[in-house]
Amino acid sequence: MADRNTFRLMLIILGVIFAFLYIPISVLVGLSFNEGGLPTAWTRFSFKWYGALLENEDILKAAGNTLIVAIFSTLLSTLLGSLLAIGVEIRRRNGKWLETLIFAPMIIPDIVLAIALLSFFSLIGVKMGLHTIIVSHVVFNLAFVCAVVRARLKNFDWSIVEASADLGASTFTTLKRVIIPVLMPAIVAGALLAFTLSVDEFIIAFFTAGAGRASITLPMQIFAMIRFGVTPEINALATLVMAVSVIALALSQRLNKGGLPGQ
Repeated sequence: MADRNTFRLMLIILGVIFAFLYIPISVLVGLSFNEGGLPTAWTRFSFKWYGALLENEDILKAAGNTLIVAIFSTLLSTLLGSLLAIGVEIRRRNGKWLETLIFAPMIIPDIVLAIALLSFFSLIGVKMGLHTIIVSHVVFNLAFVCAVVRARLKNFDWSIVEASADLGASTFTTLKRVIIPVLMPAIVAGALLAFTLSVDEFIIAFFTAGAGRASITLPMQIFAMIRFGVTPEINALATLVMAVSVIALALSQRLNKGGLPGQ
C-alpha cells in the first residue's frame, strides 16, 4: 500500500513539473493561432499572423541573417569540434586538462563570454557584423560538438585503426575511410545541436552584432518587437523558432545514442 501511495505521489510531482514546464509553451503556441489582435483574448482559430510574418520585411531579413549565421557557424564548429574530439581522445594522457579548457565555454555564463568576445573584437579592431556573430557562435558551439563526438569515441574500437595502419593505409585514409564513417551519426548529431543553439542564441549575437540593423538575427528581432508589448505576431514567430529548434534537437538526440561525456 505504501509503495502504491509513493508511486502516486511521484506521478503527481511529475505531472506538476511537466505542467510547470509546458503549459506556458502550450499557451504561446495556442495564442499564435488567435485571429484577434489582443494576445490574451481568444476570438477564433486562424493562420492570420503566420501570413503576416511573410509580409514583414524586417522579420524576413532577420530570418535570412539567422540562417546565414546558423549554417556557417554549424559547418565550422562541426569540422573543428569533430577534429578536436578525435585529437583529444588520441592524446588521453593530457585528456583531463584538455577537457577542462575545451568545455569551459559550456559552463561560462553567456554574458561573460559575450563581453569577452566583444572586448576581443574591439581590441583587434574588427568591424562587427554577421562575420563576428559567426565566429562567436563557432566559439560557443565548438565545445558542444566536441562533447557529442567524444561521447561516441568512448566506445570506439581503436583496434580497427591499428588494423588499417597495418594494412598500409595512411593517416588521412584511415581518418576518411575508418574513423569518420563510424563517427558520422555523432557528427551529424553535433551539427544539428550546433544549428539549434545558433538559431536560439541571443546574448552573444546581441553583443557581437555591431550597430545598425544589417546584422540583426531572429532572437534580436523578437527582443526588439517585444519592447512594445507581446502581440500574436510575436507568438507566431516564437512558435516557428521553437519548432525549428525542437525538430533539430530531436534529430540530434535520435542520432546521438552515446550521450555526453561521463554519461
